[in-house]
Amino acid sequence: MNLMSNTQQNHPFHLVNPSPWPITSASGLMIMMMGTIMWFHYSNFYLMIIGKIIILLSMYQWWRDVIRESTYQGNHTMNVTNGLRMGMILFIISEIFFFISFFWTYFHMSLSPDISIGILWPPKGILPFNPFKIPLLNTIILISSGISVTWAHHSLLNNNYINFNNAMNMTIFLGMTFTLLQLFEYYEAPFSISDSVYGSIFFLTTGFHGIHVIIGTTFLLICLIRHKYFHFSSHHHFGFEASAWYWHFVDIVWLFLYISIYWWGK
Repeated sequence: MNLMSNTQQNHPFHLVNPSPWPITSASGLMIMMMGTIMWFHYSNFYLMIIGKIIILLSMYQWWRDVIRESTYQGNHTMNVTNGLRMGMILFIISEIFFFISFFWTYFHMSLSPDISIGILWPPKGILPFNPFKIPLLNTIILISSGISVTWAHHSLLNNNYINFNNAMNMTIFLGMTFTLLQLFEYYEAPFSISDSVYGSIFFLTTGFHGIHVIIGTTFLLICLIRHKYFHFSSHHHFGFEASAWYWHFVDIVWLFLYISIYWWGK
């Protein structure tokens, strides 16, 4: 009877077991931060790499545990899934305000240029990118990826796994293509991050968006691998749903970024 009382669960919520991954993740972040400071001041990046390795290992094992709890142990009931859904919504809202801070800085400087930058926007000596070349191509690529990830979602809801695989492969390919084109754009850039406030805002905003594209592509790739192991069904696929939300968020941010920084601010 004692054994039954310890294992039986009479509520729909998931009480997680003790886990070492929060403390290892926090330790990895602290080590990476100290390593980054050492890299900036002493050109020694070994501690930063160690911190990144600790974070990556912690992420892998933490996500492995979550997948096990949801897919194999059945701990993610409707109540738990609704909580995860609300958590993802709040996370995306926090990311929206993160990018709002960059756009706020951009419009503050561009609508009233300071005398220190020649009362001009873009500042004198800055040659901005042509918005109708690589930036426009990347816009078409991201919009197309938003369409393909929606196609994947509808295919999964209709149990059409062949179309799901095709749509996911297409979305991941488009995400990787976007990243490569942005790297090429950075390589060919006629200005750097240290060229006045324009360079700082441009590379901070587009760079953080690029990081989000890489994270979103990884997110979708993990979902595709999980699908190949039959982790998703038409009724149980919140992991993919969250990745699709995140990808649409990345798409929308890029549209605002393209219109304001590349097209309006040229």
